[in-house]
Amino acid sequence: MKSKDNPRVLYIEDHEDTRELVTLVLEQKSYEVVTGSTIKSGVYLAGSQDFDLYLLDSWLPDGSGLDLCRQIREFDKATPIVFYSAAAYEIDREAALDSGAQAYLVKPSQPSELCTVVTSLIELHRRRCRAVQSA
Repeated sequence: MKSKDNPRVLYIEDHEDTRELVTLVLEQKSYEVVTGSTIKSGVYLAGSQDFDLYLLDSWLPDGSGLDLCRQIREFDKATPIVFYSAAAYEIDREAALDSGAQAYLVKPSQPSELCTVVTSLIELHRRRCRAVQSA
């Protein structure tokens, strides 16, 4: 967990327009957003920097966001993961949650809904980290 007041989000999305729009929405809420567009970049960034939340797309040019989620969970069991995906079936949501994610939003969702989910998961994660540190 980052100790800075501005939470850091790693957003992995291969569609440039979506990546830019979501980044803008989150930055307007004072999030620091680092982006990538592939599983390879996601694993590298997640393993080399600290983030308060991972935001993942389901379909990436080098594989599935589910694979990326599983790879992140191999070295980071605690940081929240949210899927933001156009895959709208219940089976897609279940697969994401089974791979280690805490939430699943279907594109396009309202920016306010995305921000609410991201904020609540980061706040919950930070409270848990503080509780562990003070125990």
